[in-house]
Amino acid sequence: MEHELVGLHEPGGRWRPVAAGPFSLLAVALALLPIEPVWLWAALIGAVAATPWLIGALPEARRRRARPHWRLTEDGLERLGPGGLSIVSYERSRIDGLAVTSDDGVLTVFHKFGRNAVGELTAMGMEPLALFVTARRVGMPVHILDGEAADLLDPAADDADGPLTFDEAGLSRDHAAEQRLLDQEAELLAAAHEPPRTTGTAEPADDDEAPRPAPAASGELRLSSPAHLPSPRRIALFGALAGLLGATMIARIAVEGADGFGPRLAAGCWALAATGAVLVARRRVLRAAQVRWTISAERLVVQGRGGTSLDAAEVAALSVGPGLRLDPVSAAPRSSSLAVLAFDHRLRLIARLPAHGLDSFQLAHALDDHGYRVITPGTRPPRTPDYGLDGLPDIFAQVPGGRLVVADGGLGWADAAGDVVLKMPQDRIGGIELLTIAGHAWVRLYDSDGDEFFAAPLSALRISRTDLRETARRAGLPVTDAEYDAYLSAAFHSAVSTLSAPPPEQTEQPEQPALTASTTAATTAPAETEPEELLPEIDLTPPPGPVTAPGVLLDATRRSRIGTYGMSVVLCQVVALLGAVWLGPELGGFAATASWSAPVGLLVGLGGYWLYDRNRSQLRVSSAGLAVVTRRGRVQWDLGRDRVGGVGIDDSTERMPRLVVWSPGGRVVRQVSFPPDLVELRRACERFGLPWGPPDADRPAPPPPEL
Repeated sequence: MEHELVGLHEPGGRWRPVAAGPFSLLAVALALLPIEPVWLWAALIGAVAATPWLIGALPEARRRRARPHWRLTEDGLERLGPGGLSIVSYERSRIDGLAVTSDDGVLTVFHKFGRNAVGELTAMGMEPLALFVTARRVGMPVHILDGEAADLLDPAADDADGPLTFDEAGLSRDHAAEQRLLDQEAELLAAAHEPPRTTGTAEPADDDEAPRPAPAASGELRLSSPAHLPSPRRIALFGALAGLLGATMIARIAVEGADGFGPRLAAGCWALAATGAVLVARRRVLRAAQVRWTISAERLVVQGRGGTSLDAAEVAALSVGPGLRLDPVSAAPRSSSLAVLAFDHRLRLIARLPAHGLDSFQLAHALDDHGYRVITPGTRPPRTPDYGLDGLPDIFAQVPGGRLVVADGGLGWADAAGDVVLKMPQDRIGGIELLTIAGHAWVRLYDSDGDEFFAAPLSALRISRTDLRETARRAGLPVTDAEYDAYLSAAFHSAVSTLSAPPPEQTEQPEQPALTASTTAATTAPAETEPEELLPEIDLTPPPGPVTAPGVLLDATRRSRIGTYGMSVVLCQVVALLGAVWLGPELGGFAATASWSAPVGLLVGLGGYWLYDRNRSQLRVSSAGLAVVTRRGRVQWDLGRDRVGGVGIDDSTERMPRLVVWSPGGRVVRQVSFPPDLVELRRACERFGLPWGPPDADRPAPPPPEL
């Protein structure tokens, strides 16, 4: 076909074990059975443990392991299964348009009878730029919309009759994101019609001609991702030795005789440990693969899990930026911080080149130096703050021109005419807190029990901070504005400091004899130095740091501590039982050994974690910065306020969510290993002026829009 976009998927043919978990459990079950003769027992354990690898090596099994994938063509959007059979199909004649929601990245199909959410672009294996360009080439309108796909699927959004348009979809268009895609498409069109650069020395252009592009660099340049430690060869050797050790121990048990339950249990444990070690080693080897690029003016050679070679004449432009890559273990599409899309002169996507682990700066400049047209995404969209409009009633959005007012001794929501349509009596308000978040004034409301039930920026409530504070205090409502009170206190003390300062003490001078001419010259020099002696001493004490400044000390949550206690005890019990199985025949049997090893394991688990817990780490939050200190006072690390750009949860797709500290430039500088209470941490950051959430290197995130 002229224009075709195939989602990222594994073509199949890869050797992988089939149902390794069930077969491992079956091998353990066979090891516990009293099968005679003993050589048959050992042979069955080895055969069952090796069955997943033998099944995965069959050619028929490799062909059937191909994953379903999506394809966008002139005929429409369809999902293809193994063998190229169509599972789901959206015909082109029935599609009115496509839309991608910016918050969740879900592709939605608009048709005559409504709309349908197809799925996330990441799971479909399609990049936004490739989908945008291909859909426009085949004549499908595609737009980027704000919000989530769940808002698009709300039937209440379709109140108007007539054909569906994107302006009536219930969400506004994300013009910034759509404009970035249009700009990249324009760069692709320009690159498709530009002549390629050649190697050699550039000829000077005439005065009446446009300046010619710089010549491409000659020679080859090699780039590679950092090597994994330990190396894949060492990991594979460890897995092979673990499997060989397990097979040897099972053979030894079979030779000595597996008459009792203890030897059979030991053989089952060895079989489970060996198969588990081999599977873990395989996963580590797959994840340790390096990405190697060989860049020249004639071709591109990329080696990762597979090899890709592209001639420079076929490539019109390369899009360098965030993209997709196949998960090395599950072979499912995953987000990647860096990937390269290769487009030809007909704006068709001809290759997806992996680049995770490489430096984007080095890669982009190396490609440009060798004559390739490099396209990068524009300014990334600002990150929205992590503060939500929790508890906003639906009536707020239904009142035109609504605003927050203080009326009848409580709070209310008034319309444009001033009529209060929603009231909150004074007995339900336990406290009103005014604070500043990301440079914007916010209000928090607490009930009579002290629990927070409402939080919103004052710009969304259409009331100023001064009006809310003064009117609420006149009405007798409990208002707390710590920043304003601190300002008044500082202004008051600075104003009265000169009035309250005591006058200098006058000391009586003793009577001195009359000075003669000879003594006058002798007393002149000391008199000149007397004003310098009266100068006050300057305090050169440095300001308090993150460890010594007044602040809040946050500990790990009780739930996590109890869970860690339990995990420590469970691990020690497992080691005790395995030791009883291993050393039981020499120490009087499994039951006798377990009778004293299990209590010892319990005491070791509880005592060992108690020794660790008594000196556990704690997070200190202050106006001077952040610090992690132990309960005995040892400082593990500290960061000054000028080095903290944000504090929050890093939910990167390639690792588990973690609590980190970002620099002002957006780089992760520290990771908090223990989980404190996130609500208390957020309030502490707001109290001491530390930003909560990831920093935005481009521009500060605005407050939520008015309702």
